[in-house]
Amino acid sequence: MTQKERMLAELPYKAWLDGLAEERLRTNRKIYKYNHCKPQQMRKKKKLVRRILGKAGEPVTIEAPFYCDYGYNIEIGDDFFANFNLVILDVARVRIGSHVQCGPHVSIITAGHPVHYKSRNSGYEYGIPVTIGNNVWLGSNCVINPGVRIGDNSVIGAGAVVTRDMPDNVIAAGVPCSVLRTITEQERPYYFKDRVFDVSDF
Repeated sequence: MTQKERMLAELPYKAWLDGLAEERLRTNRKIYKYNHCKPQQMRKKKKLVRRILGKAGEPVTIEAPFYCDYGYNIEIGDDFFANFNLVILDVARVRIGSHVQCGPHVSIITAGHPVHYKSRNSGYEYGIPVTIGNNVWLGSNCVINPGVRIGDNSVIGAGAVVTRDMPDNVIAAGVPCSVLRTITEQERPYYFKDRVFDVSDF
């Protein structure tokens, strides 16, 4: 197996061999162009982001700067918005559903290294896929770790470090992230804490 095949098979691999470094460099060039677009160059940004990502729905908005390793391992559904400084280390597959929002400084990490220093010093690393469901809101400064699945309709609070799966329909937060409570239909009329919508089209 090549090192890329090992990487995609969730096996230990060396990231500088078999053309992987060159692939990352090609992606970095695309990202550089994307991150240096003028604010009014919306059409250019839309075209460039589709050249970076493996699959993307409509619309996909990612505020610059944005960073990733390969890009082709990232699949995003419809109506996606990410604020400034989204980082996706996509050495493994990252699947993101539709109607997902990311606050600033969100990190989605599939890459990891062995815990024991001798194994880590060997240069081997690994990637384990991350899955984020539909209608998810990731608050600012969230870190999503390798192998995590976040369920549909859930909210991950600002600053959370998610180290294990989160179920559907929950608010979760903390370090490490844990479920605080279930989201209920009774919360529908509120836009923030006890503040009720003053409009009818929500």
